[in-house]
Amino acid sequence: MYFLLSNLSFFDLCLSSVATPKVIADFLRKRKTISLWGCMVQMYFMHFFGGGEMSLLIAMAIDRYVAICKPLHYQTIMNHRMLIGFLVLSWAVGFIHTTSQMVFTVGLPFCGPNVVDSIFCDLPLVIKLACTDTYNLELLVIADSGLLSLVCFILLALSYIIMFVTLGQHSSSASSKAVSTLSAHITVVTLFFGPAIFIYAFPFNSYSVDKFLSLFYSIIPPFLNPIIYTLRNQEMKKTIKRLSNQYIGSCLVS
Repeated sequence: MYFLLSNLSFFDLCLSSVATPKVIADFLRKRKTISLWGCMVQMYFMHFFGGGEMSLLIAMAIDRYVAICKPLHYQTIMNHRMLIGFLVLSWAVGFIHTTSQMVFTVGLPFCGPNVVDSIFCDLPLVIKLACTDTYNLELLVIADSGLLSLVCFILLALSYIIMFVTLGQHSSSASSKAVSTLSAHITVVTLFFGPAIFIYAFPFNSYSVDKFLSLFYSIIPPFLNPIIYTLRNQEMKKTIKRLSNQYIGSCLVS
């Protein structure tokens, strides 16, 4: 679990670093501009790290499923090779997910409006600016981003239901730690997949809440994930409390 959490933190750091510096700089400028290729690079890496994090969250759900439903086989199934495989698969899915969409977007002719009504460049908004028929590409974005996010979320929800049913058959003392971990995971998954499904499952309809969801999707979850997992993890809370007591004790002595 800690191996997967450390990699989730890395994905969060990368995802939030794609757009956040430019967003902060734009708040300080009256004229907010970005080059065409800067826009393309921003979209590429947003979907690259977003797709990778989506896959990693599924891997974390599998890890919890094995730990709860097949505890005696956990060490055998979730070995070092399996963990490395999950990590490589996450990077591969992120690469395929973004490349399959960007390879068609880069070649679009942009000759008309050049205003993106959002805090950063995103595929649905940029595609609408193209001076050509983009119906097929719009369907690709809906299938590759929207339906993929929705299907993954449904599968994750079913896995959580199975795990909670399994935990209900155990004693409360034995399952309290697992419930704490699962509740943290469910919170993270909801924060990540909720805005993504709303933005990409209906990407070409304009909603006033889209800007807020874009901010929420790209910045808020990476910021909250470490806090959520820290506060819901008993071992982490004990460690923080121990370090705090040591720091306070050293200050009193000095």
